[in-house]
Amino acid sequence: MDQAESVRYFFEIAYRGTKYHGWQRQKNAHTVQEEVENALVKLWPEAGAVVGSGRTDTGVHCEQQYFHLDLPGIKNLQKAAYRLNRILPNDIAIREIRSVREDAHARFSAVSRSYLYRISRNKNVFADGLTYRYERPLDLEIMNKGAEILKTFEDFQAFSKVNTDVNHFLCNILGASWEETGEEYHFRITANRFLRGMVRAIVGTLLLLGEGKINMSEFTEIIESRDRKQAGAAAPPEGLYLVAVEYPEEIYLN
Repeated sequence: MDQAESVRYFFEIAYRGTKYHGWQRQKNAHTVQEEVENALVKLWPEAGAVVGSGRTDTGVHCEQQYFHLDLPGIKNLQKAAYRLNRILPNDIAIREIRSVREDAHARFSAVSRSYLYRISRNKNVFADGLTYRYERPLDLEIMNKGAEILKTFEDFQAFSKVNTDVNHFLCNILGASWEETGEEYHFRITANRFLRGMVRAIVGTLLLLGEGKINMSEFTEIIESRDRKQAGAAAPPEGLYLVAVEYPEEIYLN
């Protein structure tokens, strides 16, 4: 492909992660990125590997994620998204394609990411595989106090998977809160970046707080310990959704 004639595009994607070993292409594992790249080459044989806004773990869902790809100019973006969706499986959807500046990057240009964690308080056949069923009583008031404390810290090594390839464990949490919605509890969290396994580890530890198995002082000590073994077990992946990735508006050309 002649790079001088190519345009960089951001593809907005959503998927149900149940059948996949996360976003990122891996050897001997079925991933969302693999499905996407296999579909893309059917429309654009010159298409190479895509660059995603981040990873999701096995079984995690996504309402909004982005990847970028350089392609020859696409005349009709809406039609291109339609054709791509005809090729992709039913649990993966391209929501929109937009042209962006040539220096825009799906991962590094993002200014924030937001996750939702859904907990079903009762057995719900329509939410099976899409929420974490957790029927024990929870104190949402103290869990919200714990969530609020997260914003006062920067180092979240205690909630990171071990042996991860990052240079530091610093994150700026912009918002975190719990709410009761019908028969579900929802946890929402937004930050400039997240560590691998971070949200599920935070949820698992806040559940300990909500059950009274740890108190606020102990919750704070867990964060300060920078020790993953001190935090709670990771909450299951089926309740987790990547729901938003935000970019500066000026990167978009259309």
